[in-house]
Amino acid sequence: MHPSAFLACLLAACAGWAAAAEPPRADLSDEDRSRVRRVTAPATQFERAESFEAMQGGAGTVRKLINPDIFSHPAANLDFAGRQDFMVGNGLFRKDWVSSPSSTQASDGLGPLFNARSCQACHVKDGRGSVPGFDPLQQADAVALLLRLSLPDTAQEARERLKNAGRRMIPDPVYGHQFQPFAVAGLPAEGEIRISYREIPVDLNGEAPASLMAPSYELGKLGYGPMHPDVRISPRLAPPMPGLGLLEAIHPDDILANAAAERGDGISGRPNWAVDPGTGGRILGRFNWKAAEPSVARQSAKAFSGDMGLSSPLFPDHYGDCTPLQQACRAMPHGAQPHLGEHEVPGRLMDLVAIYALNLAVPQRREVDDARVLAGKKLFYEANCIGCHVPKYVTRRDADRPEHRFQLIWPYTDLLLHDMGPGLADGVEEGEASGREWRTPPLWGIGLTKVVNPAATWLHDGRARSLLEAILWHGGEAQAARDRVRAMTPAQRADLIRFLESL
Repeated sequence: MHPSAFLACLLAACAGWAAAAEPPRADLSDEDRSRVRRVTAPATQFERAESFEAMQGGAGTVRKLINPDIFSHPAANLDFAGRQDFMVGNGLFRKDWVSSPSSTQASDGLGPLFNARSCQACHVKDGRGSVPGFDPLQQADAVALLLRLSLPDTAQEARERLKNAGRRMIPDPVYGHQFQPFAVAGLPAEGEIRISYREIPVDLNGEAPASLMAPSYELGKLGYGPMHPDVRISPRLAPPMPGLGLLEAIHPDDILANAAAERGDGISGRPNWAVDPGTGGRILGRFNWKAAEPSVARQSAKAFSGDMGLSSPLFPDHYGDCTPLQQACRAMPHGAQPHLGEHEVPGRLMDLVAIYALNLAVPQRREVDDARVLAGKKLFYEANCIGCHVPKYVTRRDADRPEHRFQLIWPYTDLLLHDMGPGLADGVEEGEASGREWRTPPLWGIGLTKVVNPAATWLHDGRARSLLEAILWHGGEAQAARDRVRAMTPAQRADLIRFLESL
């Protein structure tokens, strides 16, 4: 089928689904619902930009100088009190934590085992992290690349243990949920991470083959004895931060409607579910690489615990990911101080970090009316990339924070899990996600990745050195879209990348 004919069929299917399965959304009036349906409908013409397309973060979009700080601005519609909290949260996000005991009040408690000393160490200038390096002779320590550890969920007793916890990952009995290559003084680290790469050529129409880099991971100098023989490793690179509060403000009905939609190519995205710590019931996941976390606050607290070993009200263990079998770790002093509260990071500080993370602004798009950008956008639709990367939403009227309410946003994600094929599979189950499934990552800001962090790369483990490589790694449900990109002419592929770089 010709790409234009395929696009026409796809848009007809989308229109039919929207009419038949309109999201209920109790936050909207009938008038609102009609208006939202109209403005979020897929584009049908590509001669000019859509209304408000440049304002991809809604009224919070920032129009700032494009430089390495472009991801670090507060949302443009944040009020004065919110900006004050944002700035304090910014300081906490950048703060280097130290080990206990320390003369530095309220800044100790790091580890004892850890991956980084600060949030900023992984999220470079609030953007993507960096992999240790593709050249083995130039590999630095792994900081932003975390290795999650999990055992296969096959044993009946394991399923019973996890049944009431939302089927979380089963940790290694000695090394826990996450491999940590750093430790405080006097304690052995868990070990060293080495990465090697194998080149895979991929044929492209009209030009020389592309070369993909398939990573392999080796853990050496293990500080606490051997790992379980069946342990599986899932590398996770720190993702970019802008727009998280707007993603949290997308109504769950809209995400579930994406799961019910007929989008062609056998695409069948499905939600991940987490356990609501307040009610014990199921709550929709939408954050981290497998959509296992339901909120920015919980994702932030989990990072404080797992990455830095710092306790908070949501994760109260002062020893982070230290397991009971790591007795030397759990014998070290922690940083909780009675006069400051029972946690190393008290609730108010975690609230400020969450406010910061919730309100990092999405930058304004560039060149939305450029002919090549518009041609690339049309190709993006024709390849059915929108089958997973759903372009736009209107956030809920009753969002927790006023700056996030009823905003037209353009994140290019459905926030659902998709089978991405064997090439990207990690074999690790997390929540409802299988070992082949990943959440569709948002694309807004992707064109500024290298401006913010010149060493940044793409995909969940940073294996893709370019946007084209990231596309060519797509398999499973995205195989058909990937094959359409391979079949494009070199000029068409260049236009497609030009569109992505405008986001």
